[in-house]
Amino acid sequence: MTDDAQDMDRDPVTGSRSSASRAVPADATAPVGPVPVSVGRPSGRARRHDRARSQERERKQLPIWQEMLVLLGMALVLAVVIKAFFMQAFYIPSGSMNDTLVLDDRILVQKVSYWTGEPQRGDIVVFSDPGGWLGPGEVRTADSPVARGLETFGLYPTGGHLVKRVIGVGGDHVVCCDTEGRITVNDVPLREEPYLAAGEKPSLIRFDVEVEDGHLWVQGDNRSNSADSRVHLGDPGGGFIPVDDVVGKVFMVVWPWDHATMVERPATFESVGAAP
Repeated sequence: MTDDAQDMDRDPVTGSRSSASRAVPADATAPVGPVPVSVGRPSGRARRHDRARSQERERKQLPIWQEMLVLLGMALVLAVVIKAFFMQAFYIPSGSMNDTLVLDDRILVQKVSYWTGEPQRGDIVVFSDPGGWLGPGEVRTADSPVARGLETFGLYPTGGHLVKRVIGVGGDHVVCCDTEGRITVNDVPLREEPYLAAGEKPSLIRFDVEVEDGHLWVQGDNRSNSADSRVHLGDPGGGFIPVDDVVGKVFMVVWPWDHATMVERPATFESVGAAP
């Protein structure tokens, strides 16, 4: 290349090379854009936080068999609480409450009503044997591990229990019978036809008692086939049931389906007032 050609690249005023002919740095051709930021490793504190979150997730995600065991345990605890404080299942072992409750009926007994009060006249109650009311063959026992486990949680009722209707409460004067053959409570005759077994009379046993405080006078609805307070007049307890022996009030028959019904208090007891 000649000197004249080289001089074409010089500035005519300063004589120096123009900026177009200057050497261009190697990195000047890189595209213009945002400057990349390097990301370093997370700090020790961040790593510990992530590890803790991961462990927490692992704890929350239990295997399915463990979840089933937890749910089963919770259900059993709930069953124990319900049995102890709210409700319990029983079966009818005899015909003493025909036709209101019949043999092998499964009933539910609620306990809430007696948390702050006591049984009322007309209630059907389940109570523990006060002593000598049941024979050895009448006490049902759990004879297998499964039955014993169910009995613990109130699903297989066993033990020495009876079911009767409350006729008189503490202080009541109960008499059989008036001139029309009716039982009277505090001189008020009871109209018992709606719940007595068909063809049954109010009582074939004569009695005149005053119920002790804290006790009950009870009778079965199948009066000629019920070993109730009347039959135990001569016992040490005089045929009375301690209120403390009452488990709860029958409020429903749940099995068999064709006999399932709610159990209500007969209207005739509404007319009975307190003892004079």
